Amino acid sequence: MSTYVIGDVHGCFDQFISLLDKIDYNSQVDKIILTGDLVNRGPESLAVLNYCMADKNITSVLGNHDLYLLYLMNINRGKGELKNVVEAENNMQIFKWLITRPLLIEISAQSNQNKFIITHAGIPEIWSIEKARKLAEEVSKVLIKNASKVLKSMWGDDPNTWNESLEGNDRYRIVINYLTRMRFLGNSASLDLKNTSTKATEGFKPWFDYDSESYQKMNQYYVFGHWASLNGQTNNPHFIGLDTGCVWGNALTAIRLEDKKYFQIKNK
Repeated sequence: MSTYVIGDVHGCFDQFISLLDKIDYNSQVDKIILTGDLVNRGPESLAVLNYCMADKNITSVLGNHDLYLLYLMNINRGKGELKNVVEAENNMQIFKWLITRPLLIEISAQSNQNKFIITHAGIPEIWSIEKARKLAEEVSKVLIKNASKVLKSMWGDDPNTWNESLEGNDRYRIVINYLTRMRFLGNSASLDLKNTSTKATEGFKPWFDYDSESYQKMNQYYVFGHWASLNGQTNNPHFIGLDTGCVWGNALTAIRLEDKKYFQIKNK
């Protein structure tokens, strides 16, 4: 039995299946966790969703593109590469499956004491794992309970800094932005959501370059996708970036948690 985490698929169904073949995935005993952004930009988002829904051993955290799809499905408006998903015969099944994916998954490898925290974009250094888990669960619950309200109000870059006193839509929005859109942070974990490159503007740096007590635990690893331009390079083995830009013609990447071995399929 092995557990694999796979980076952003973005509708690249053929590469996804090739990667599952390469790791010799056994759906009876192995587990697959995706870092989010199963859909959009690539050609076969519907095929990716249907395949994952049909396999109880495949799950995912929510990414920002998955949330965008949920928003389109909620207002029943297909757009671009996601039009066929919104208009699919099983669109209600897709909506129910996708909206119940968590924002954060914690898992321990069977063969060692290593702990892996999986989110789409990462976790800001101001939050402990316990705090991040609690906030992720809070937003997931309200998202399921009141999907229309949250999906319609989650857009925007403000507030850009966490505050315990935040309530309602502002609170949900910033939690979603940290967990699904974050790249660079400034003082007090202020978000720079405009910059999608690898070079920080003045006063900001990558979220994983900050010092944090929780970051320093030797057996703890943070696994994320989202930041394709990094090509997986964090310069710290405890921060594992798995979005290697498959949809941009690069590669789809997986890591086996038991031995931290990487597997890749090139998008030729």
